[in-house]
Amino acid sequence: MSLAIFDLDNTLLGGDSDHAWGEFLCEKGIVDSDEYRRANDYFYDQYKNGGLDIYEFLDFALRPLATLHKEKLNTLHQQFMAEKIEPIILPKALELLKNHRERGDYLLIITATNHFVTSPIANRLGVDAIIATDPEMIDGNYTGKVTGIPCFQEGKVTRLNDWLSANPYTLEDSYFYSDSHNDLPLLQLVTNPIAVNPDETLEAHANEHLWPVLDLR
Repeated sequence: MSLAIFDLDNTLLGGDSDHAWGEFLCEKGIVDSDEYRRANDYFYDQYKNGGLDIYEFLDFALRPLATLHKEKLNTLHQQFMAEKIEPIILPKALELLKNHRERGDYLLIITATNHFVTSPIANRLGVDAIIATDPEMIDGNYTGKVTGIPCFQEGKVTRLNDWLSANPYTLEDSYFYSDSHNDLPLLQLVTNPIAVNPDETLEAHANEHLWPVLDLR
């Protein structure tokens, strides 16, 4: 059994769930749409350019979770799944997951997007486990802050190593699929790094190092 690791946004999905959640909040009137959309787009551009301050972004992105009761959040997320996520689930990504599953591999999503947004998506995709950025909860409610190490850039390596220490898997004959140069620290650790619809920086690195490049779109 090999460990097959997958980034989520723009890899298994044909879009970014974090950015889409922000757009969804704007459309539903949960946040001030003009102000929030400007900030959401700003941080997304920072992410794509490799200059994202993850803590500044999380201070922004997690804040709405603290303003709503958990029941309301769960209702909103069900709508979000139907309206924003189902349309961007890629059939070729489902086939890729199926192929690894049939080989007996362990399927693990590792994503910088927070656990509230991504855990139901991971369940929908049928993977075995997910490692995501963790929003802080106190007495069953979100505080709007992050807890632990954000699952971003080198943080993905740290979080994965922590997970490996608690689970009976190794990186021997492992796979990691990602679209983003932000994931180069982890891509360089696995046995089989695969670029999926990569950004320009990752595509250049993949070509230079003869990594496979997949198109799941």
